[in-house]
Amino acid sequence: MSEMTHSQRFLTLAAQVAAGLDHAAMDRLVGALAQLRADGGRLFCFGAGGSAANCTHCVNDFRKLCGIEAYSATDNVAELTARVNDDGWDTVFDGYLRVSRAAPPDAVLVLSVGGGDIERGISVSLVRGIDEAHRRGLKVYAIVGRAAGYAASAADEAILVPAPDATLITPMAEAFQAVIWHALVSDPRLLSQATVW
Repeated sequence: MSEMTHSQRFLTLAAQVAAGLDHAAMDRLVGALAQLRADGGRLFCFGAGGSAANCTHCVNDFRKLCGIEAYSATDNVAELTARVNDDGWDTVFDGYLRVSRAAPPDAVLVLSVGGGDIERGISVSLVRGIDEAHRRGLKVYAIVGRAAGYAASAADEAILVPAPDATLITPMAEAFQAVIWHALVSDPRLLSQATVW
């Protein structure tokens, strides 16, 4: 691949990532989300940085296209920054679940590159949010780029974005979060309102 341009190499690797996704895990997640909707549960989406932006978009799709009551915990900037300012960044997701009175059949969907790591002090807010979800009896689902992160090991169902090149974990994980959730929301078992195009 050394003679390829960056864009050629990136797209070649993206094809490898797509081919390496766990289709069975995606199908299981569709089934779980269909059950969540049937049970009247809410879906709380957690992510930071680019993954937070992806949460905003996927919440729209789950709500509009699938009829699932969904929320991105980082979308209310006033609440988010008040929690960060008063209590620290590590509290934003567990605090959001508490004030939302999250309870079964609600669930959490984590979008993350690394998935959180307490020992390294990375995305501790995700770890605390996942732990709070478990304390409340919620199912936790994740789309992540690292199998070694907390979200992958603690989730009831985790979809791992393969990493054929370690230098591209972040762009591939965040790009394929979008590919995966679009596959989920367009699945006939979840899709309740067709897209315009």
